[in-house]
Amino acid sequence: MNSTRLLAATAAAGATVLLLSGCVAKSDAAASGALSVTSTGDGCAVSAASAPSGTVAFDVSNKSDQVTEFYLLASDGLRIVGEVENIAPGASRNLTVVAQPGDYFTLCKPGMVGDGVGKASFTVTGDAVAVSGPDAEQKQQAVDLYAAFVKDQVGQLIPAVQTFTAAYESGDDAEAKEQFPRVRAFYERIEPIAEALGDLDPRIDYREVDAVAEGLDWTGFHRIEKDLWVPAQDALNADGETPAWKNWAPSTPAERATYGDKLVADTQELYDYVHSDAFTQALDTQGVAGISNGAISLLDEVATGKISGEEDWWSGTDLNDFAANVEGSKMAFSLVRDFADSKGDKGTALVSRIDGGYADLEAALAKYGSLDAGFVPYSQITEADKRQLTDLINALAEPLSQLTVTILE
Repeated sequence: MNSTRLLAATAAAGATVLLLSGCVAKSDAAASGALSVTSTGDGCAVSAASAPSGTVAFDVSNKSDQVTEFYLLASDGLRIVGEVENIAPGASRNLTVVAQPGDYFTLCKPGMVGDGVGKASFTVTGDAVAVSGPDAEQKQQAVDLYAAFVKDQVGQLIPAVQTFTAAYESGDDAEAKEQFPRVRAFYERIEPIAEALGDLDPRIDYREVDAVAEGLDWTGFHRIEKDLWVPAQDALNADGETPAWKNWAPSTPAERATYGDKLVADTQELYDYVHSDAFTQALDTQGVAGISNGAISLLDEVATGKISGEEDWWSGTDLNDFAANVEGSKMAFSLVRDFADSKGDKGTALVSRIDGGYADLEAALAKYGSLDAGFVPYSQITEADKRQLTDLINALAEPLSQLTVTILE
């Protein structure tokens, strides 16, 4: 969580495999009529649950009283294949994607925040579609889909933070503890975005030892975490030296309200930024190299903070952050994977090594839980377990470090 990390890392959380949304020659795209989508306050009705591969068009009508969005998601329900946003009440907009055969989901998001409504399965049938067209155009599409992913994650982060802080401020510590690792996953997938904005990440996500070292007011997730998991009187802080109770005491109800409201406000600032022209311009400047460097950056987050157990020092929920960082790194890679694979035998071999590295690391993590079901406390991870995870991280980091230069060759 180094706030000086370069903006080149801002594309850390990738959006989709490039071939899911690329440029194809018209003769190669399967013809299909536009599917109608009706977005309401509590539903997202699509006129068909399947379509042939190739160009798929959706005509989205907003029948709700809020501005809405429509998404086509990959089979994991997270990666964005295509999206159209800012559809005003009573208005209609079109979304056109080039979809490969496979399983997907459709989803609408009234108000453009939260989990969305009307999530439904969608199937694309037929043969694979070969991607063609100008390289620059395909790279811009990758950047645009990454931007859509970031907006989606922050849109889910806002209400999740509100729910979490409401429980914390009301004194419902059991509920706040349950929400803590869940809400952080949205942030961890896109963490470098806030890190690029000066003091925003320190306000949201600094550990106590980092804030003290830099002379900053300590606020955010980890300030609240310490209130929820009150340390023993003789406990030490994450530096292994400072007494946990030095210059600290559990927050009063009034202080809890201040810290909770501050986290909501800082999260809103992040939301406003990712919906600004400045964010779009920053991503355009970075291009696909920024996405590739972001995949490397998020894996570094795991290696330098999560694997040591220093991140969530009081709650022991480090594996949740670990998994979210890995997920974000893998998604960034998936977005630029095909650019590397197109660089001949060298690129294909590199992609194969990276694919295998992610698969091995995910399989090892799965022994301890999942983001959906939760992970075991970090205190249950043995030194041998940590060494295995560290070895797997290093095994992935080596080929991943070659990704950017391979893409730009």
